[in-house]
Amino acid sequence: MQHKTANPLLHVFAILLTSIVLSACSSTTNKEPVVEDAKPEAELYASAMAKLEGGNYRPAIEDLVAMEARYPYGRYSEQAQLELIYAYYRSFQPAEAKTAAARFIRLHPDHEHVDYAYYLKGLTAFEENKGALDQYIGTDKAKKDPGAARDSFTDFSTLIKRFPSSEYAADSRVRMVYLRNLLAAHEIHVATYYISIKAWLAAANRAKYVVENYQLTPAVEIALQIMVQAYTELGLLDNASNAQQVLDANFGTRDVSEATIDPSEAEEQQAPEPRSWLSRLTFNLFD
Repeated sequence: MQHKTANPLLHVFAILLTSIVLSACSSTTNKEPVVEDAKPEAELYASAMAKLEGGNYRPAIEDLVAMEARYPYGRYSEQAQLELIYAYYRSFQPAEAKTAAARFIRLHPDHEHVDYAYYLKGLTAFEENKGALDQYIGTDKAKKDPGAARDSFTDFSTLIKRFPSSEYAADSRVRMVYLRNLLAAHEIHVATYYISIKAWLAAANRAKYVVENYQLTPAVEIALQIMVQAYTELGLLDNASNAQQVLDANFGTRDVSEATIDPSEAEEQQAPEPRSWLSRLTFNLFD
């Protein structure tokens, strides 16, 4: 009696199916989900602090960001947020530093160290205004976009108004003097540009703005000279005379002719004499 032979294709399919099922079962039973061990908050904070003290700012940022994600209401969360601002600042990430500082100020307006957040925010903008290569190429900062300088001045001003006794107030005041002179000088640069294209009214208005808003800065003397020249060119002799009187009363006698300013000649001066127009305009930056 002959036995009926089974279909070989069905036999192969059965073997493959069995292998797949066994493999799936094996992978399910033998492999467990891998869960990353989360460091305790105190350990993560200590790690971040050690990296900050060693100047390893970007690795410290990774730890601080991880802390904020894992322990948003932990014991060290607020301090970690402050340290994160500092780490961003020291690692030359100004946008991130200012964002982190603004966030801390918004979330913790009454925190005992919120003055530090204001200070770091202002300091970041202050350094941003300077630029990384300014110290090497001698850039005249008064010619740059003053946006960062204004932001820095505002942050330092807020710090001093809210926390006059802060340990950061004294340094903030010194920086504000520098920034105020810088902003005034920027207005003078714009005014001299208007003079170069004979836009006398625009030049006079810019100079007047300096006199009214940046008193006690070195730029005031130059602003008054510009006003004398611009008003004379416009035929507004009474205005020119008033500006001349203020100039004489505060900076000694000046003739209207002496107030004439030629920006192209001023730019060519490389070693101005003491109290020259360029020296006074740039607060000795070109000297």
